[in-house]
Amino acid sequence: MTYTLIGRLRSRGYRVAWMLEELGLAYEHVNAGPHSEEVYAHNPVGKIPVLLDDDTALTDCTAIMTYLADKHGGLTAAPGTIERAQQDAMTNFLIDDLDGVIFTLTKHSFGVPEDLRLPEIAETLKWEVARAEKRLAKMLGDKPFLMGETITIPDILAVHCLNWAVGAKLSSRNKDLHDYAKRLRGREAYQRAWALRGD
Repeated sequence: MTYTLIGRLRSRGYRVAWMLEELGLAYEHVNAGPHSEEVYAHNPVGKIPVLLDDDTALTDCTAIMTYLADKHGGLTAAPGTIERAQQDAMTNFLIDDLDGVIFTLTKHSFGVPEDLRLPEIAETLKWEVARAEKRLAKMLGDKPFLMGETITIPDILAVHCLNWAVGAKLSSRNKDLHDYAKRLRGREAYQRAWALRGD
């Protein structure tokens, strides 16, 4: 079994790299940008990341992470359990209320034609992120991880989104979430993935 992760790690590809590191899996990394020849060879949409499992291409970071978690039995509750349904609900909340909102700013910064960009949307998105962060902090409570005592897929999504929100100047700088993200960024697997980003 050979894994190849295709995609720059200054993107959602970082989530997959962190996941692979947490699971202790060997992989090769191809530092390719979206809509590049390397990516189009495996994903007709041109988006990153792409994970090659031998000769089979998998796309969408959350789908890839779920596949890896299920296949290798780590960072997830078991399929068909109440705990898994709760985990999936948390995952969907993060995708809808944080990831999607922050990505909207990216699109209106450089992702859509200039005449269609709405820079004034930033204030609305900042309000949405603040609301989502307040809700996320409440769901985290005093637990070490979002789903309890063990790191799972939602933690990787949450920390990456929280980092992204700070970089996009959308973060509310919630102290509890700041402390949570800082603690998870200290994990060895996170640091190993970080070292692969390149600056």
